[in-house]
Amino acid sequence: MMKRIKFLLLLVTLLVLAACSDEESAESIEVIKFADAGWDSIRVHNSIAQLIIEEGYGYETEVVSGTTATTMQALEQGDLHVYMEVWTDNVKEVYEKAVESGEIVKLSTNFADNAQGLYVPTYVIKGDAERGIEAVAPDLKTVQDLAKYPELFQDPEDGSKGRIVGAPSSWAVSEHLETKLVTYDLDQQYNYLAPGSDAAIVADLAGAYTKGKPWVGYYWSPTWVTASYDLTLLEDHPYDEEVWESSKGTEFPPNDVVVAVYKDLPTQAKDVVDFLSHYETSNELTEQALEYMGENEVEPEDAAQWWMKEHEEIWTTWVSEEVAEKVKATLK
Repeated sequence: MMKRIKFLLLLVTLLVLAACSDEESAESIEVIKFADAGWDSIRVHNSIAQLIIEEGYGYETEVVSGTTATTMQALEQGDLHVYMEVWTDNVKEVYEKAVESGEIVKLSTNFADNAQGLYVPTYVIKGDAERGIEAVAPDLKTVQDLAKYPELFQDPEDGSKGRIVGAPSSWAVSEHLETKLVTYDLDQQYNYLAPGSDAAIVADLAGAYTKGKPWVGYYWSPTWVTASYDLTLLEDHPYDEEVWESSKGTEFPPNDVVVAVYKDLPTQAKDVVDFLSHYETSNELTEQALEYMGENEVEPEDAAQWWMKEHEEIWTTWVSEEVAEKVKATLK
């Protein structure tokens, strides 16, 4: 009987210790991990948030790179803790399912005044007198109008078709673009190029832009590219949810870009979550940092430092006065 009592006491003790250990694990965190899904604006916002979290709250941070799909999955599983730019409609099904299941939590809308789609340099439509460039497609207004101009945007590797530069295949939007081209029968006249990276899109655009040549391809704002180059977003049918879901035959849907975190972070780092719940910028504010980054050829961390010095009146409202003072003391 005594042996049985001792065994039961030991079992209870072990269960209590295990429960305490689980509780401690759930309520503590050493390193807060951020998602880098491969574009510059998320890197700048990561850098701004990291600086505030490290210097203002004393946590260590880390950035983990991956595709949109892998980083979203890692956030759901708790391998990542913070996603500063979830483009909600680009990953609508995955995002909504994760929020509904409670695996991730939306904290704030970083910005909602963004745009994305197919762009051409404005000189293609209007010309550029200063550069001696004549308008070669003055009637080009919509995505559908591209059907008139395949020879203008000729694929350098296939003279029988034009070329549309899309998004990297690892980005969710690439599949949307390919479907759109099929819907508008543009796949009959154009080849779709999925570059390996954002940098590859920019290099292709910059090469054409420098020479004043026609170019058509995917991009989005806010970026330093749309802030620095004179580009025109081609119009599309007004957004209609049913049509978009079936064929992508409309303009891209309104896309709230949100800050989301793993479900456990509110208990692991409540102070950080409170700060991120107030994080809000805009297309213009983000493009300012990206334009500085591009013009000065600096890293996202440097652009974040510059932006925070330029916009102290904005980011200091996200945190307490005490935290703000700690962070301001570290800005270079």
